[in-house]
Amino acid sequence: MVADSRIAVLIPCFNEELTIGKVIEDFHTCLPKAAIYVYDNNSTDATASIAEKSGAIVRSEPRQGKGNVVRAMFNEINADAYVMVDGDDTYPAEKAPELVKKVLQGYDMVIGDRLSSTYFQENKRAFHGFGNKLVRSSINTLFNSHIQDIMTGYRAFSYRFVKTYPCLSRGFEIETEMTIHSLDKNVRIYELPVQYRDRPEGSMSKLDTLGDGIKVMSTIFHMIREYKPFPFFGTLGLFTGIVGCVFSIPIFVDFWKTGLVPRFPTLIVSVLLVILGLLFIVSGIILDVLAEQDRKNYVVACNVAESIKH
Repeated sequence: MVADSRIAVLIPCFNEELTIGKVIEDFHTCLPKAAIYVYDNNSTDATASIAEKSGAIVRSEPRQGKGNVVRAMFNEINADAYVMVDGDDTYPAEKAPELVKKVLQGYDMVIGDRLSSTYFQENKRAFHGFGNKLVRSSINTLFNSHIQDIMTGYRAFSYRFVKTYPCLSRGFEIETEMTIHSLDKNVRIYELPVQYRDRPEGSMSKLDTLGDGIKVMSTIFHMIREYKPFPFFGTLGLFTGIVGCVFSIPIFVDFWKTGLVPRFPTLIVSVLLVILGLLFIVSGIILDVLAEQDRKNYVVACNVAESIKH
């Protein structure tokens, strides 16, 4: 099955001259018939030339950021199965045939799960481990799911997923966006534990722990608002309405006792808060209907993509 399929290995790269040659060689060995694409994202070292000498198809993406690279890859490359991996030699190429096999069996996204194996032993950056756990628990709670590794850079995709995925993120938050999109659209997901190894000595991580962490959490916030509008706006509306009611209680107590309204500004503010809360709730209901329609449109788009493939 794997031998007869068109397989594309996608490697987004920025300054990975120390490791990119080994990564390409490893994937050539494990997937000998796969086309290996290296997308150079404005590297200032010899990443592109080493990749080309190692037998990869090298292309460039001038828009900085991993999300921009993934968007270009998905738009430009056609295959039956795609494997996406970082160029830093932290993921095992020998797992790639298993990832591809699961895609060819019908899964839309296969996740290379680091967190269930060696990630916490190999990773030397404590806040990265904490961030992975925080993102995992947040998304699993909100989407009632059980995904072990939300932010892994080692994944395999079907043609249908690649051609229908609306890639909006520009940077490293792309993995979080992919996972949330997949959970919301109920695509077929499979998790395969993989052994993670830390970067070799001299290879520097491009992740900014604080800056990229903020971007990831911001992505989660915005996607919850987009994919779960009724819980989001309903909760906001309920809280706002309760605050308005609390403010109005003393006003109504005074009116009951004296027949007078001594604090008109407070009454006006409380009424406005209640109205605002109701507007939030109504908006959540309307947006929830639109989100459900978007899910239906996604199913139609997947069917169209599958018919084009065949």
